[in-house]
Parts: sequence; C-alpha cells; structure tokens
Amino acid sequence: MAEKLIPVVKADDEEEELVDPQQQLRDVCSQKPDAQNLWAKYQECNDRVNSRSKTTETCEEELIDYIHVLDKCVNKDLFKRLK
Repeated sequence: MAEKLIPVVKADDEEEELVDPQQQLRDVCSQKPDAQNLWAKYQECNDRVNSRSKTTETCEEELIDYIHVLDKCVNKDLFKRLK
C-alpha cells in the first residue's frame, strides 16, 4: 500500500558517482591563507577551552568567522557548478 502513496524513483542502470560541488569548493577554500588563519585561531581557542575544567568560554565566534570566510569563498563559484 505504501508503494501507491509514496512514489519510488529508481536510478538508471548506469551508476554515476555523485559529487557534492559545495564540498569540493570547501576543500579548496579551506586551504587558502585567510581560512587557514581563522582555523588556527579556532583550534587555539578550542585547545584553551578543553584544557580548563570550569570555563564559560566558547569558541563560537571563532567558528562563525571561519565558516563565514569559507562560505564567502564557496559562494563565488558554487552556482556556476550546479546542474
């Protein structure tokens, strides 16, 4: 009965490896100097926070800065690669 309510889509016989263009671009962008510097700041913060037993510090700001730079870099080329 569920087959009647929910359509089933079957892939073609040719198995095509799908690659996420966003992930590819993130990998490339993460190697750029700006992203590397922000990742290092995030790691320093993370190490500092993990070394303490009682702290209210979080590394949220550092992580947001890193993701922002990564997304800005990715967005320049992402939509050109989408099919």
